[in-house]
Formats: sequence, structure tokens, C-alpha cells
Amino acid sequence: MTNDEILKKMIEKSIEAFILGLEVYNKPTIKYRIEGFSFFIVNAWELMLKAELLNRNQSIYYKDDHERTLSVSNTIEKIYSDKNTRIRLNLEKIIDLRNISTHYITEDYEIKYAPLFQACVLNYVNEIKRFHNVDIENYISQNFLTVSANYEPLTNEQIRLKYTPEIAEKLIQKGNEIDVLSEEYNSDKFTINIKQNLYITKKKSDSDFVVSISDGSDNKVSIVKQYKDPSNTHKYTYSNVVEVISDRLNKKNIKIDYNKGFNSHVLGLFIDFYNIKQNQEYCYVHIIGKTSHYTYSDKFVEFVFSEIKKTPNNFYGSLKKAQKKITPGT
Repeated sequence: MTNDEILKKMIEKSIEAFILGLEVYNKPTIKYRIEGFSFFIVNAWELMLKAELLNRNQSIYYKDDHERTLSVSNTIEKIYSDKNTRIRLNLEKIIDLRNISTHYITEDYEIKYAPLFQACVLNYVNEIKRFHNVDIENYISQNFLTVSANYEPLTNEQIRLKYTPEIAEKLIQKGNEIDVLSEEYNSDKFTINIKQNLYITKKKSDSDFVVSISDGSDNKVSIVKQYKDPSNTHKYTYSNVVEVISDRLNKKNIKIDYNKGFNSHVLGLFIDFYNIKQNQEYCYVHIIGKTSHYTYSDKFVEFVFSEIKKTPNNFYGSLKKAQKKITPGT
């Protein structure tokens, strides 16, 4: 089989995997739709991007093993070498979902993943056109390129009632990761929200339907106390904080005095210096059985970023100096 024949076969299989993913996801009788879609869409991308490597006369095999093709993650890194590329970030989150699908039930958290899926579908359509000059609409109608999210979002309380503590916290954590990164990246190549917004207008001609408001009710209510769920107020995992701060620094072209940039090591020094884990305004510890993990608030992310902006050229140096004073002899 010639190189052109191999390439053509890979594209054909990629398109078939792409369409299968959409068919699985948009078929209401299938309950395994999230997991099924993630398997097929990742396979579609892998084949399409490996075909692009062949276009570039690059090998799709490992250097030390010519019988084994590159993993999908390695392939993505070769095509999208910038780790901050939104298409790459989107794919990495879906690959992460594919990898945890065998361990965690994700059906009830579909509403969290649907925006990722929708962006991934449109990214594929654009990239296969860019790389291989293939118009997907020759294979599937444009109106079938919209994913259909059928489930109402569960609250954190409902998730905790339905699942074991370990699975519940994992689902909440994954959902929060998507929330904070979607807001931070603000890119339709990472997520595309699938939602309806309702607005009240006094102009009937501008409305889609009519409602009435009554001020004659005898039932008056007032908020006595507002409960704040730390899973909502402290959405950032440790790695999310690193991702978001690094992204903001790149956008502002701010470089700190550490050759590896802002990473988990630098964040650890910052947390220790300010004793962040003892401050519930910035950090919350989730204890499940004998295990515990920490999450962080928006306010903490803003605090870290504001401190870096003050003295980026001496940010890391001052943290290291403070660490040596606390632990003399190191």
C-alpha cells in the first residue's frame, strides 16, 4: 500500500469515527453516550492528525519501536506544539474524560462536558478542512453538527446524594475544572456553551413568549442565611491555579524570575509563605474518609496574580529567600 493510499484510508476512517461519535451522542436511547462519544471523537482526531504528520513527511511511529504508532497525546503535541493552543487544551480535557470513563460514572454530569464536545466537533470540522481540504458537510448535514445535551444539570448536593463520596467529589472537581478554565480561556475553541438565556422586556414585539408579574402576593420572603458550598466558592484545583496564572502571565507578557516560569514548585512556595492552607477565604480542605484534598478560590487566584505583578523580577527570589529563613541550612 502506497503512502497516499494509507493517508486516504486514515482520513476515511477518521471521518467514519467522527460521524459515529455524533450518532452515538445524539441518539437519545443510548445511555453510554458521553463515554462513547469521547472514545470515537478522540479516535477521529488521532487518525486525522496522524494523516497530517504523513503530509508533512514526519513519522507516525516511535523512534525506538517502528511497529508502534505514536499515542494520541504525542500526536497532538507534534501538531500543536504550543501547549496553550485552545484546540489542544480542549482535546486534552476530552482525552482525560475518556481515560476516567472506565472508573467514574459521568452520565449525570453531561451538561458540564457538552460545551467541550461542541467546541471539539467544530474544531474537527475546521481542522480537517485546513489540513486535508475535506468538507465534512459532504458526509453529514450541517444541522447534525450540533450536540444535543438532554440532561438537566445536577446540583452538588444532588450529586453527593446520588453517588459515593469519592465519585461525587471527583465529578464535582472535574466539573469545576471545566467551569474555571472556560471562564479564563474565554474561547469558542475550548468550549461553546449550549444554553438558553431568558430576559424580561417590556416590549412585547421583542419577546418570544409572554409572562405576567404580580405584586399582590401576600407571601413575602426574605433571605435569612445563605449557605455557601465550598465546591462552588473554591473551584480551583492546585493544577488549575497553575494553568490559570500561567495563562494570564502569557497574555500580559509578564515573566517571573524563574527560568521554568510559574509552575507547581513556585505555587507551593507561595502557599507555604502565606500559610494559605490555614485561610478558608483562599483555601478549603475536603476530607473524605481518610483522604483529603485542597481547592482554592477566585480570590486566591487574584491574590497570587496581583502579587506577581508587583515585582515579577523578584517574585521567585523573595519566596526562596523567605524559605531559607524558615528552614535554615537548606
